[in-house]
Amino acid sequence: MADILPRPAARTSRSVRPGARRRTAIAYLFLAPFLVIFVVFVVAPAVYGLWISLHRWNSLVPIRPFVGLKNYIDLFTPGSTTSGDYWQSMGATGIFTVCSVPFLVIVPLVAAVLLNQKIKGTTVFRGIFFAPYVLGVAVVGVIWKYLLDPQSGVLNHLLGLIGLPSNTPWTVDVPWAWISLVGITVWWTSGLNTVIVLAGLKGISADLYEAASLDGAGPVRQFFTVTLPGLRPVMLFVTTTTILASANMFGQSFLLTKGGPGNATRTAIMYISDEGLSQGQMGAASAMSYLLFAILAIISIVNFRLQREKA
Repeated sequence: MADILPRPAARTSRSVRPGARRRTAIAYLFLAPFLVIFVVFVVAPAVYGLWISLHRWNSLVPIRPFVGLKNYIDLFTPGSTTSGDYWQSMGATGIFTVCSVPFLVIVPLVAAVLLNQKIKGTTVFRGIFFAPYVLGVAVVGVIWKYLLDPQSGVLNHLLGLIGLPSNTPWTVDVPWAWISLVGITVWWTSGLNTVIVLAGLKGISADLYEAASLDGAGPVRQFFTVTLPGLRPVMLFVTTTTILASANMFGQSFLLTKGGPGNATRTAIMYISDEGLSQGQMGAASAMSYLLFAILAIISIVNFRLQREKA
């Protein structure tokens, strides 16, 4: 009877484990250069910055006493040396983010849908739409500062030629300064989001559109029932990265408005860099940076949760 019953398979763990360990070792060997770079240039500076935020760290003074959470508490203490200016700059950052993100999501979505159509010249238009993104922020700032200068700018001159007001303070008064900063940012960066959304459109099966067409769905209904649901993961990524990028805006405001008029367009990154690099208050600036990081992390998590609930 014992000879009839099948024998249990012999354990092969001894022969499998060395191979699995070898593959794991090879994988970590290939990952090692990236891991080293990540630790040296991301993890270590992050830990060091957190350590700095717990000190009264002035780059010009050799004595840097440990103060614990005082730099963070000062940010929430009305009347402190950093609280008022920091939250004013955070308000400016919020204004820019709220005003720019909808355009940086909707405009690329519409452009990608149009560029995804089977018409002649779409490749050329894709290149034209993406071209501004390859420019550096310094180039963008110089170009638009020349175009939007209130006194001698090209835009005001052209408006005057067609009988429109030619004294618009594009960069020296609000809300025109915000309109300029948002418009420039949309012109400059929407090309990247367009390419990402366009790649997402390519991943939607044509069979879904054919089935919707057979059910009598027109282009508009297909957009809302096929395109948008198919783009949900892509739009989640685009929305989150756009919020983070807008909240970290620095170059446009620094080059065009210098944070003015007054401090109306001085963003959080501008204030943090001035406090840390110009004023030498590295401890306070580090605390501001980590508080900004925490706020953006919460916003990203909330965005992911909302998108998942919609799914």
